[in-house]
Amino acid sequence: MLYKFKSKATGDLIMLEPQGRQILTLIGKEPSPRGILQVADMPAAIAALQAAVQAQEAQQAQVAQQAQAKGEDPERPEGISLRQRAAPFIEMMRRCLKEEQDLVWGV
Repeated sequence: MLYKFKSKATGDLIMLEPQGRQILTLIGKEPSPRGILQVADMPAAIAALQAAVQAQEAQQAQVAQQAQAKGEDPERPEGISLRQRAAPFIEMMRRCLKEEQDLVWGV
């Protein structure tokens, strides 16, 4: 399954189901096949995603520091980071906010 996020303010943003579900959960939305994020809810959603990114990066930094303290090489995180996944969604919400357009998916 794919999540296709749409708005009149932007082009479509497509995410695979696990990543779309993660983003929706982080912004406090039910990861259902259809939904809407209203303009009024976007500032809180942006802040929630930014906080989640910062928390993930802080946790990764802590793990790296612990490894260095033990004299080990810190492991590099595998895959795409939350920052990289969330950036297009955050940008989409910012554009929607600017143009006062809701964001929908599954419709």
